[in-house]
Amino acid sequence: MANTSSAKKATRKIASRTAVNKNRRSRVRTYVRKVEEALAAGDKSAAEAALLAAQPELMRAATKGVLHKNTASRKVSRLTLRVKALSA
Repeated sequence: MANTSSAKKATRKIASRTAVNKNRRSRVRTYVRKVEEALAAGDKSAAEAALLAAQPELMRAATKGVLHKNTASRKVSRLTLRVKALSA
């Protein structure tokens, strides 16, 4: 248990940051899931639209420190390849 006032404040800050990051991570997963579902359904136009929406969300998560920059780039790259393969 935190004893000093600064330690108590630190635990409050950690709790609020955790909540924000959890919300952001959930948002990213939702957007990625929409792309995955469109790919599974074979709907190219829906997949492209979902990818266009997911891409800035992934990069925003990387900027905010929820995801690593390379992880976000890798996810975008792999999703893009899968959407392109759908049309071929």
